[in-house]
Amino acid sequence: QVQLVESGGGLVQAGGSLRLSCAASGRTFRNYAMGWFRQAPGKERKFVAAIGGSGGSTYYADSVKGRFTISRDNAKNTVYLQMNSLKPEDTAVYYCAAGAVVGVTTSAYDHWGQGTQVTVSS
Repeated sequence: QVQLVESGGGLVQAGGSLRLSCAASGRTFRNYAMGWFRQAPGKERKFVAAIGGSGGSTYYADSVKGRFTISRDNAKNTVYLQMNSLKPEDTAVYYCAAGAVVGVTTSAYDHWGQGTQVTVSS
């Protein structure tokens, strides 16, 4: 079992940057693939980025490729999402998730954090 707590959300102007963090409990963090998803009001939760357990493989949604970077520090049980060149359409609640294998759908992940709000003003 793993518990996830996101932090780092907030209000930022378009073109700005934020770094989200997701701290995980438990000793087996490196065994989990980690993903970031986001959900805007009235819309379904969508894939943003994912990273394998060792950190060697990363995946991104086309909408964030080149602007967002996912990384992890297994010594700190933490996964990060560096978000640059933010746009108003990036506004959403961002969730981190843990699963046995890397995936781009919500069904690939078994454990979820509570989410952190990111608001990008124009």
